[in-house]
Amino acid sequence: MTALDSFKAAIQQLPLIAILRGLTPAEAAAVGDAIVEPGFRLLEVPLNSPQPLESIALMRKRFPQALVGAGTVLSAQQVREVHAAGGQLIVSPNFNAEVIAEAARLDLVSLPGVMTPTEAFGALAAGATGLKLFPAELASPSVVKALLAVLPAGTPLMPVGGIAPHNMAEWRAAGAAGFGIGSSLYKPGKAAAAVREDAIRFVSAWTGTTTA
Repeated sequence: MTALDSFKAAIQQLPLIAILRGLTPAEAAAVGDAIVEPGFRLLEVPLNSPQPLESIALMRKRFPQALVGAGTVLSAQQVREVHAAGGQLIVSPNFNAEVIAEAARLDLVSLPGVMTPTEAFGALAAGATGLKLFPAELASPSVVKALLAVLPAGTPLMPVGGIAPHNMAEWRAAGAAGFGIGSSLYKPGKAAAAVREDAIRFVSAWTGTTTA
């Protein structure tokens, strides 16, 4: 299964990206288990975490059913380093055509950060797989609806920033394809058991099995 196939499957099943900023290699297995077992299939280790490439390599081997990669990817060289570590997902806070093009060249899934129609169309023209609306705190469900009205049909637009189980429904109603989940799911020092509880809450909120 290619990276794109894995991404498409995750979008259909549970389009929630676990943003594991600050994760250490020593935590990768336990925290990964706590997130993957409830159903997460998109795992992102930001490159400003301790030894992120080691964590990515460990999780890539442990969770073959998941799409594992990096966040805060800011250069083409970093794309190559993530690829060498086995990562298949490239997430950025910004739109950088070189990063997107390198990810496309290596057959990796690319989700650049955008806020405006100009950035969104530029990212798609450069080869982005989908779009990360970031920071979502500066936007609203109305922004999602407006962007999707002009973007190519089927473009995955995923808000990131300030997303919690209780506010996902309004973004989804506007057309959000999924979300990136950061500190409300994991932050440094949080026990794996607590991560699992929050992962279950997010999964339940997405599937509609709870009103949390």
